Amino acid sequence: MADVLPEDAPFFVKDYYDYYKTKRGYHERSLNSNDGWNVTSSLSFINMPILQYSQEIRSAVLMIHGEEAHSCYFSRDAFQMLKGDNKELMLIPGAVHTDLYDRMDVIPFDRIAEFFRENLR
Repeated sequence: MADVLPEDAPFFVKDYYDYYKTKRGYHERSLNSNDGWNVTSSLSFINMPILQYSQEIRSAVLMIHGEEAHSCYFSRDAFQMLKGDNKELMLIPGAVHTDLYDRMDVIPFDRIAEFFRENLR
């Protein structure tokens, strides 16, 4: 079963625990649910300045982030680097990172569909 979460764990650890270490998102083969290791990963991108060319993106971009997510700063910063009027940053009030994994009442399906209809012609 899932590990015990220390009471003084940081907020973002509690957020991930709530998903990966409970019935909500636990899976025996999940790296995030266990102490597993993956033979392939995104480590090759560690030294890549991945947002360096973001101002060159001409395609439509819809960024969706939970307003209370510990990583929300990243989407805010990345969005500022984008150019054009076909870009949108949608912050979901009160949502944390993992709420957008499976909380069907939180995920903005209507806006996603509308964005695709407007921009994928």
